Amino acid sequence: MCPAHYGAKICYTIRMEKISKVVGGVCAAKGFRAAGVPAHIKYEGRNDVALIVADAPCAAAAMFTTNAVAAAPVLYDREAIKGGRVQAILANSGCANACTGESGRKDAERSAKETAKTLGIAPELVLVASTGVIGHRMPVDRLIAGMKAAASQLAATPEAGLAAEKAVMTTDTKPKQAAVQVRIGGKTVTVGGMCKGSGMIEPNMATMLGFITTDAAITPPMLRRALKIAISASFNRVVVDGDESTNDSVFLLASGMAGNKAIAAAGKDFNAFVDALTAVGVSLARQMAADGEGATKFVTVMVKGAKTQRDADRAARAIAKSPLAKTSWFGKDPNWGRVLAAAGYSGATVDDRAAEVFYGRTWAYRRGKVADSAQLAKLAKEMEGGELDVTVDLHLGRFESTIYTCDFSLDYVHINADYTT
Repeated sequence: MCPAHYGAKICYTIRMEKISKVVGGVCAAKGFRAAGVPAHIKYEGRNDVALIVADAPCAAAAMFTTNAVAAAPVLYDREAIKGGRVQAILANSGCANACTGESGRKDAERSAKETAKTLGIAPELVLVASTGVIGHRMPVDRLIAGMKAAASQLAATPEAGLAAEKAVMTTDTKPKQAAVQVRIGGKTVTVGGMCKGSGMIEPNMATMLGFITTDAAITPPMLRRALKIAISASFNRVVVDGDESTNDSVFLLASGMAGNKAIAAAGKDFNAFVDALTAVGVSLARQMAADGEGATKFVTVMVKGAKTQRDADRAARAIAKSPLAKTSWFGKDPNWGRVLAAAGYSGATVDDRAAEVFYGRTWAYRRGKVADSAQLAKLAKEMEGGELDVTVDLHLGRFESTIYTCDFSLDYVHINADYTT
């Protein structure tokens, strides 16, 4: 069974030996510029407006939150992306523009039109994205002023990409970027991206705000297909707290400037592109989980030996978002009972007489056998450090699932108790 599962019948393994990491984010690929500036949306003295612009209209794809309470930018973008072509994305932090009614919709539309006017492009080529506090009216004049300032500072440099990334951060403590290169059709293709996300994370279709660019030549239908596959193994594998945002969005733009023959059907070129796209997505997903609000540990939860793929996914997600399991990881307590209990209530088929629980390479529970004092000493060592692997082997089948998550610390409570005040 391969480590990443995509949908009900598709399974795909990333061939990392064909992919090389490079420095950068959204400006790593040819044909893209970016900028990030302060516009005083909420905070003083920090970037909060980002602009990503392509040199020409791009093939584009996007995926959005499945939350029934969707923010105005999501509602706007769902319609705008149907054309399959995009040239610019305006994003802001500090205000989600969610639950703002008709005024919020008009603010999103106005900001897109003003961006198009400033850049000299068609309005339908502009997408918008927001993150921040729900229920506040967007200070749209500040947003537009910030957009114009960003437009004057656009550059195709790593520094410009980093400035844009910092502009979409909210409770994030560090920027999140990734870029890789792969050979497709004899040409070097680059895929780069950035994202924000630290809390309110367990989406069904996307994760927080993610922006990915590539210079691959690929048709919009194949780009959408590639994004769906890559997200299934990356952004949809992150759980911080089990909450799904109103604004979750992932955008993918392809400039075609790598010069490869356009990917228009499944085959080795498409597979190579999906490999690269998935590698960027997994890197960003892991960075988000590691930077979960108040997190002290990055935790990889794997459930294997499940009877069905659905069982593997259900059990892994239940463990990853169990408050009791997450607080035990913070306390460096190998409380395997909480892990196995979460698998048991997940809806998956579980038999505790057959199951095993591991922290790192050390077993804590093995088919009814409980760790003794010597084993507990080994487990204590596994709990040290900033990373932890938690594995449950159900021994009931051949299916497995991996979820990236983190612990729950006291700081998580403080951050979210004071978020709007």
